[in-house]
Amino acid sequence: MSKWPATQEAELARLKSLGFKVNPHHERVSDIEGVIAYWKRWQTRKEKEDYFIDGIVAKVDEQRLQELIGYTGKAPRFAIAFKFPAEQATTIVEDIKVQVGRTGKLTPVAWLAPVSVYGSTVSRATLHNEDEIKRLDVRVGDTVVLQKAGDVIPQVVRVVRELRPANARSFRFPHVCPLCGSAVVRVDGEVAHRCLNKQCLATSRRKLTYFASKSAFDIAGLGPKIVDLLIEKGLVSTPADFFALTPGDLAVLPGLGARSAEKLVSAIKEKRTIDLGRFILALGILHVGEETAGDLADHFGTMDNFRRADADQLATVAGVGEVVARSVADYFADPGQRRLVDDLLTWVTPLPRNPRARPRGAIVGKTFVLTGTLSSMSRDEAKRRIREGGGTVSSAVSGATDYLVAGADPGSKQEKAKKLGVATIDEKEFLRLLGV
Repeated sequence: MSKWPATQEAELARLKSLGFKVNPHHERVSDIEGVIAYWKRWQTRKEKEDYFIDGIVAKVDEQRLQELIGYTGKAPRFAIAFKFPAEQATTIVEDIKVQVGRTGKLTPVAWLAPVSVYGSTVSRATLHNEDEIKRLDVRVGDTVVLQKAGDVIPQVVRVVRELRPANARSFRFPHVCPLCGSAVVRVDGEVAHRCLNKQCLATSRRKLTYFASKSAFDIAGLGPKIVDLLIEKGLVSTPADFFALTPGDLAVLPGLGARSAEKLVSAIKEKRTIDLGRFILALGILHVGEETAGDLADHFGTMDNFRRADADQLATVAGVGEVVARSVADYFADPGQRRLVDDLLTWVTPLPRNPRARPRGAIVGKTFVLTGTLSSMSRDEAKRRIREGGGTVSSAVSGATDYLVAGADPGSKQEKAKKLGVATIDEKEFLRLLGV
């Protein structure tokens, strides 16, 4: 096989000669003025194509320079995206309603007269919070300018005040939850209003869905629709209830046969032991995301140590500030939440972490990139094990990569690793490094 091309332009030409479909609109320019001219040309031309274009990407052409410039943890440094101004449209605010999230956060949403924006019909747009409503001075009946942030998320840009009707109605943020009627408060230091009722149906539904999600317990087959049905049938109201389910209980759910019911119960049973970080995340504590949950698990080691920590002890954890520390302390100060955790611990064993043991491992300080499909674990599980073992995971191969883990059907990363002299290991060797 002949030597691989040294430039991006030549690489595209080679791929085209091999029968791959290559976008014909790329162009090589010599300076930033050429990039700007290309961007301006496509800003007016983009509507003529039969697919949506939201911007251009300028890349360094020479492959050698690309590798020299390198990558961040998520993206190449040798490429920059230049977006086009977002397409805008005008429409009328027909109503403003409030949604309640899993943490009790109330989010106002503008209900709009349907309008086409960048190829899709939009009838809803978030207004974020009370401060944003006041900043925009948006009212029911107003004509507003709408655009898609990043050409994806609908947002209200401004109100066309000269078109405001005499009967336009100001929106007053509710003082009670629209679903459960409990008091709504705005916590000091936050822009959000929250329903504090732990039994609120809206927050309960979203918390239960989050508990079963891929980020948390990752229970196969237990998606939002099944969770909603279980709640409606009165089969679950807390996370512990999932583990008490039997195939007979699930048989009453419409569209779920006996075999599917058995598979779901089996999937739930598989989660009777779980990593401590995932367990903490699944509790849905306000301000505790995936990274923070992992930091807390690393620091305290066991669930017992974690739940007994006071706000001062929590604030000493790297990456955990006063707001998070107070949120965790408040969670465990609530008798209802303590009861929820106790009930869950009768079914589930969070696996303790022992970070002090990790420096003896083979992957401490090593950087891994994953490609292809692993047979013994999911991609997320592999990443978690690398991080727990003291290694780091990157999305792209570079000179700083120590190992490329190649599963079945590896992609182009394998060729790049070969060019850079990065060690490529198979799944068997990867498991050996993990100590599995």
